[in-house]
Amino acid sequence: MARKSPSVKRYVVRLEPEERERLEGMLRKGKHRAQALAKARILLMADVSEAGEGLSDGCIIEALGTNQSTVHRTRKQLVEEGFDAVLTRKQRATPSVAKIFDGASEARLIALACSQPPEGYARWSLRLLESKVVELGIVERASDTTIQRTLKKTRFNRIAANTGSFRPGRAALS
Repeated sequence: MARKSPSVKRYVVRLEPEERERLEGMLRKGKHRAQALAKARILLMADVSEAGEGLSDGCIIEALGTNQSTVHRTRKQLVEEGFDAVLTRKQRATPSVAKIFDGASEARLIALACSQPPEGYARWSLRLLESKVVELGIVERASDTTIQRTLKKTRFNRIAANTGSFRPGRAALS
């Protein structure tokens, strides 16, 4: 039976002294996300420079209680994307939920909320706005919570807009 040749690591971790010092500082403080601390431990153990241990993936997995894919992905990310990319979270290219109100529809919502309420109502409620924006075709669907968040984000106050009143902020009261 032929002997298998030792596998050559495709993603070799070689840390600069400053990088190593930064990782050790992170671990000493412990004020980072658990995932970032785990990656820091993996990199320190996998480092093959003079100061590093240069442990195999199996030893790292056993010592840290992690799995092979985490160790492999951490090595790969360091080599392909760089040191800072390993320690920071990757921003999503698109939000998890698409925005319902864009700039134009948001402006139409605010204009609607500033207008006179329907006959028989003293002011616009969130539920009234919810049904009216769908009825007018401003958006396809919207909940009262979405409308509330949109109006809050724009610092719009329905009561002040409908009654012409002004409620001073906390700074003005003191």
